[in-house]
Amino acid sequence: MMNMNMNPFKNMTYKRTLASILAASLIVGASPAAFGFPAMEKAAAATATAVQTYRVVPQPFIIDDYKYSIPTININGSTYIGIRSLNEKLGLDITWNVNSRTITLDGRGRKLTANPEDGSYVINGQKTYGDPALIYKGSAYVPLRFLLERMGYGISYEKGSKTVVINTIEENELTVALGTIQDNNDKQTLLVNYPVIDDLKDKTVEEKINTFLKQEAESYAAAGQKDLTKATATNAAYIKKNPGTTFPKATFEGVFNVTYNEQGRLSLYVDYYSYLGGAHGMTFRVPYTFDLGNGELLTLKEAADYNSKYLSIINASINKQIKERKLPLIAPFDGIKSNRSFYLKHEGIAIAFEQYEYTSYAEGMPEFVTPFEAFE
Repeated sequence: MMNMNMNPFKNMTYKRTLASILAASLIVGASPAAFGFPAMEKAAAATATAVQTYRVVPQPFIIDDYKYSIPTININGSTYIGIRSLNEKLGLDITWNVNSRTITLDGRGRKLTANPEDGSYVINGQKTYGDPALIYKGSAYVPLRFLLERMGYGISYEKGSKTVVINTIEENELTVALGTIQDNNDKQTLLVNYPVIDDLKDKTVEEKINTFLKQEAESYAAAGQKDLTKATATNAAYIKKNPGTTFPKATFEGVFNVTYNEQGRLSLYVDYYSYLGGAHGMTFRVPYTFDLGNGELLTLKEAADYNSKYLSIINASINKQIKERKLPLIAPFDGIKSNRSFYLKHEGIAIAFEQYEYTSYAEGMPEFVTPFEAFE
């Protein structure tokens, strides 16, 4: 188990990412879409082309062992599904708000609201980002994988039969509430969301995890606030020397996503986004995987079931996926090390590249999942 007082990724990740942010802050004059998460930029682009004609095709599905054929749309490699089908086949409660033009999906202890107009989502009170929902010929469509993974379902694809497989995940008995750290004014915005665990049977473990996650959030928020203050002063000085120049608000945000809540383990990550002035902001990801039996953080080797070849297995898996996806690299992938940050998903162990680590900014943070079966 990893000592929860020692996060080996924290200083390394933040300092490396901060260097990229400060370098980016030397550039000015970008389009408005450049000032959000990378997913926001994708959402803006997709929304702008929402008037396009799409091809609606029947897609074979297996949902909890039952076979269906459901209409879908493929957009840039992502499968979109009509929300009516989610209501009928998965039992999610779907509502459409005519006034706000938003879609709300309710079920499995989650409430997710999608706004097709701006590509945003709100899940259990927290704003998050992904490929936008869309309205096409009077029907609402949502990105399948993005949605289901956040609503507590596993999703896979059988290449032979070209069938999408959806399974209802048996989750640990706990709930995840929203904690926030906020400090806003007319020149800068700081909003860090962090998870608060509740309803865990072992209250000692619950308190241990919550204390740790709150301390982590406070630490990153303090570092972000320091950078915001410095950036605001730097931007003000630049504007004074260059009248007429404008900057969006300096921003530091933290958004969390629970990726795995099974088999006595809880895995999640927090995406910290920082915009300090310049062409665009930067995002870095901080993952955590807990053993709910004792509240300790798991190491990568423990997550890989102590397989002595776990690093070579993961590296081979990543290399294979890079080739299969024809992912353009800006630097050769040289393999991960034992202290690499990771998180769990229903299918396996996930490794995400940092921005500019091996790929361009446009690629975001590519994710690579190595199936649990690979370590057996």
